Amino acid sequence: MKHKRRAVTVGDVPGTLRFVGERKQEHIRIQLINYNEDIFEKREIESAGEYAPFITSDTVSWINVDGLHDTGPIREIGDLFSIHPLLLEDIVNTEQRPKVEEAESLVMIVLKMLMYDNEMETVESEQVSLIVKDRSLISFQEKEGDVFSGIRERLEKNRGRIRKMGADYLAYSLIDAIVDNYFLILEKLGARIENMEDAVLNDVDRNTAHEIHRLKRELFVLRRSIWPLRDVIGTFLREEIPVFGKQTLLYMKDVQDHILQIIDWVEMYRDLVSGLLDTHLSNMSNRMNAVMKVLTIIATIFIPLTFIAGIYGMNFNHMPELGYRLGYPIVLLSMGAIGAAMVVVFKLKKWL
Repeated sequence: MKHKRRAVTVGDVPGTLRFVGERKQEHIRIQLINYNEDIFEKREIESAGEYAPFITSDTVSWINVDGLHDTGPIREIGDLFSIHPLLLEDIVNTEQRPKVEEAESLVMIVLKMLMYDNEMETVESEQVSLIVKDRSLISFQEKEGDVFSGIRERLEKNRGRIRKMGADYLAYSLIDAIVDNYFLILEKLGARIENMEDAVLNDVDRNTAHEIHRLKRELFVLRRSIWPLRDVIGTFLREEIPVFGKQTLLYMKDVQDHILQIIDWVEMYRDLVSGLLDTHLSNMSNRMNAVMKVLTIIATIFIPLTFIAGIYGMNFNHMPELGYRLGYPIVLLSMGAIGAAMVVVFKLKKWL
């Protein structure tokens, strides 16, 4: 995961719209989906003013904004829906924790949408902000591309109950899609953990520790996104939020169950990865100990041989053995016998 570079916001007036984060696309894109049980309309819009006629209609309208770097359209949407400047400030600050804010007649939900890059094998995080007010929902994303294609298809083909329900149910559907995508990411990470287990047990590679630390970082990203979301959903279930009906809150309980399952899986995977790191370090230590054992045995065998060679390498005039014709082969045989005897002793003690 790439670390974002924080913009300088010290000294700004509270409510100042200043984009904080990484610019992920060139131009901002706004899409409108307007629907009820009998009507479905989807189109691109250039400004929030084009949306004004739908505010008082009996349809549910979903405005999706891709791109947060241009604060002008976001300010227009804020003026049109009477969104507090502090909430708008949170929307364009992509370093927010998942949270829920209730202000006047609307609710803002901030959460993290995660995408898995199969090529780079990394988890990419993107902030998604949802504003729910009356029969309207406005979603703000950092860039195009999301996990909502299934919801758009259900709306267009009138599948399920989504077109019979209000904006609160649409918000639930978006949250549920984001949470369900966490399961897909967990499957990817689980497969990588299984492959890493085989690599750790069968071979010792200097890159193994690096891959294990990468896995730990990806799990950290997932954990940092899902734990605060548990509190967000809990807020809906504990408090009465007028924008969300009781029927929709029943579905929120199902999302809460999914979140608890994901938390359990994340914690289990973190324990597994920590165990893999310990196993890898243990294997490295055992491999190093085996090498040191061989070198120590070799050095031990050559110590007495070196001692003998050192004695007869001294240049003294009166060394009787130096004048003996069979002295050289006798010394060689003695050194060989000593080395062989030491090898036999090491084998008996199971050091070899």
